[in-house]
Amino acid sequence: MYQNSLSVFESFYSLSEVEVGKHLYWEVAGFQLHGQVFIVMWLVLAALLVFATIGTRDLKQTPEGLQNFMEYAYEFLQDIAKNQIGEEEYRPWVPYVSTVFLFIFGCNWAGALIPWKLIHIPEGELAAPTNDINVTVALALLTSLSYFYAGLSKKGLGYFTRYVSPTPILLPINILEDFTKPLSLSFRLFGNVLADELVVSVFALLVPILIPLPVMTLGLFASSVQALIFSTLSAAYIGEALEDHH
Repeated sequence: MYQNSLSVFESFYSLSEVEVGKHLYWEVAGFQLHGQVFIVMWLVLAALLVFATIGTRDLKQTPEGLQNFMEYAYEFLQDIAKNQIGEEEYRPWVPYVSTVFLFIFGCNWAGALIPWKLIHIPEGELAAPTNDINVTVALALLTSLSYFYAGLSKKGLGYFTRYVSPTPILLPINILEDFTKPLSLSFRLFGNVLADELVVSVFALLVPILIPLPVMTLGLFASSVQALIFSTLSAAYIGEALEDHH
């Protein structure tokens, strides 16, 4: 049995070493980081901060222009949290759900709109950070930590009674569910973003002028949908951890 457990662990460890394409490695404190991911990620975060600063710099009683758009975006993100978590407990989770949506949305659109391949770096190539499995796994683990924190902060150790509800027979299935949630979140986002970039690249090589444009438009729509799905599921998992089981 010990050998079987060890083999399962080794298979997960080997999965963590899977790489797609070449990478620009940065050595930091003995760890190898994917430099091209951080470069694009910092640019996306800077763009979001600039956009938010400009949109909230001169607030007016009657919103107009960019402030009007910012308030609409806030209400949209607030509704995601409210619909999934519930009207009584959604407010503390609006910042997290909004941050996840905006980060994924910004990364996906940056990968779809900006011709990163024209910018040459010493190794690898620039692309959307969400086409790196490490980024999507990190986002999924943040969601897992968030719904565990939500359940434990409200119910204490009583939160773990959900694993034997409605019957202890479901204990293994309920535990397995907590492992499959981050897996499905991370691989869904990673697979869709990577597939979209590969399709656009192939069409650009075959027919470089007109054909890639509708595919890119479809990619922008799919990128927005992926951000919505990830943030909605994150809010749903948090809401599930907060709800009372009778």
